[in-house]
Amino acid sequence: MSTLTPVLNEEAFIRETVAALQAQDVAGEAEFLFMDGRSTDRTKEILRELAAEDPRIRVLDNPARHTASGLNIGLRAARGEYVARVDAHTRYPAHYLSRGIERLREGGVDWVSGPQVPVPAGGWSADVALALATPLATGRSNRWDSDVSQRGGDEVQLATGVFTGIWRRETLDRLGGWDEGWPINQDSEMAARVLASGGRIVSLPELGAQYAPRDSLKKLARQYWRYGMYRAKTSLRHPSVVRPTHVAVPALVCAAVGAVAAPRPLRVPARAVMGVYLAGLAVQTAQLAPERGTAVVRLPVVLVTMHGSWGAGYLTGLLRFAPSSRRRPALATDLAERCCGDD
Repeated sequence: MSTLTPVLNEEAFIRETVAALQAQDVAGEAEFLFMDGRSTDRTKEILRELAAEDPRIRVLDNPARHTASGLNIGLRAARGEYVARVDAHTRYPAHYLSRGIERLREGGVDWVSGPQVPVPAGGWSADVALALATPLATGRSNRWDSDVSQRGGDEVQLATGVFTGIWRRETLDRLGGWDEGWPINQDSEMAARVLASGGRIVSLPELGAQYAPRDSLKKLARQYWRYGMYRAKTSLRHPSVVRPTHVAVPALVCAAVGAVAAPRPLRVPARAVMGVYLAGLAVQTAQLAPERGTAVVRLPVVLVTMHGSWGAGYLTGLLRFAPSSRRRPALATDLAERCCGDD
């Protein structure tokens, strides 16, 4: 079993991340690979200290500094039959690896994941966590614990809304690893390739992993703008994975602009769309008010930030990536051949 964790300037959290991996119930049979993106703090130094105490820890260099390149570096170095992507800022249950491997061995799936569980950690993060409990924020993607819990059952089938996961090594080798044209949203792009090949991805509710949402509107807006931009790139490369929400949210942004700046004949339908949207925000807020009280006051602000940033990012991504959307992916196998093919 090999775990892959790209890291960059994680000095404040890296010891906790390592301890959580060491607490996994298959830790005795695992190796923990950390791909450091040239951190400027003490992340790499701390990892080397921990590696000197625990031979299961391996520290690798990630000169490109982004997540997909780090994952591919780790994949090429991994020795395990099974591989898991483990994010540094996420807390996985102690049975995450063992149960994921068990499900893969049962057959019928290519990728096992768990739902993402938002846990407040100060600032606006509690408001973001509340928003992520609503369908207006998640789009019923099944990536989030709120969606999975409403589905019920022992597992839920996923499309491209997937959060990290566990694979057989041979599956990742067959796919060629992660496409390095996706510094973020790389799991969604890979999921599109898995589905296109007839593969199956599932989420097990018991594998829910906790993470802290962004604690400011500025950070949230940047996160969702980037999500939208690279989701557009995924949609251009894999049109079959486009969902209604991928069209609806950018259309909402266009309606917001049109309600103010469009020629008079177009303002009426644009304003009607915005009226329906604002009514939806009001209804969602009112539904949560009896249970959450004054905690819902900032919910509309968070939802508007998510939708506006994601939609604007998506539109930007369509313009930015359309010319290059059909280029051949830069996968781990290609990069390995490029590096070593002449040896």
